[in-house]
Amino acid sequence: MFLGHYGVALASKRLAPKTSFGTLFFAAEFADCLWPLFLLLQWEHVRIAPGITRITPFDFVDYPTSHSLLMDVLWAALFGGIYYAVRRYRAGAIVAALAVLSHWVLDWISHRPDMPLTPWSQQKHGLGLWNSIWATLVVELLLFFAGLWIYLRTTRTKDRVGSYALWAFVILMLVLWLGATFGPPPPDVGVLKWSAPSIWLVVVWAYWIDRHREIRTASTRARIG
Repeated sequence: MFLGHYGVALASKRLAPKTSFGTLFFAAEFADCLWPLFLLLQWEHVRIAPGITRITPFDFVDYPTSHSLLMDVLWAALFGGIYYAVRRYRAGAIVAALAVLSHWVLDWISHRPDMPLTPWSQQKHGLGLWNSIWATLVVELLLFFAGLWIYLRTTRTKDRVGSYALWAFVILMLVLWLGATFGPPPPDVGVLKWSAPSIWLVVVWAYWIDRHREIRTASTRARIG
């Protein structure tokens, strides 16, 4: 799952309006922010196997620390706990924790059976949405644009940056997703290892977007409804 995670982050703003979209994006993508770092440290492993699914050529050999259900529960509790300790915003802490955990759920839906329940699990799980191109397109785009619609109804731009930055984000994420889905695979794992940490730049971008947007009032939402 790619765009679906972004949709969750966008929609979460409605449930925690005081929490930055940057934090919510970081939470929803927390497992994928950890994964490239663990690849570089050789704690987790992936290989390129074109045709292993209809969508992605990646064979996730093992990623017990970033993507097992048990660890994602622990990461969610840690993320939400730290957020609450810093911000003292209960709704934001709960929503952020759930966003972290949502990553495993959406990956379980999309991946082939390679998702472990615990770091030491031999049995792995996955419903295999990626085995169908059309089903993946429908689910990913539905989640992404539903989340975007909710975010747009929840926030409004404070200046031109708030509009341009958001729509540039939307366009770039769509282009990158389409390129990853229909384009050629990386030439080798090394390229993947060194390019995947760019997800951290998107986290910074999400914070930038939210700094230039503000929460709509109830009356404003009613007028656009």
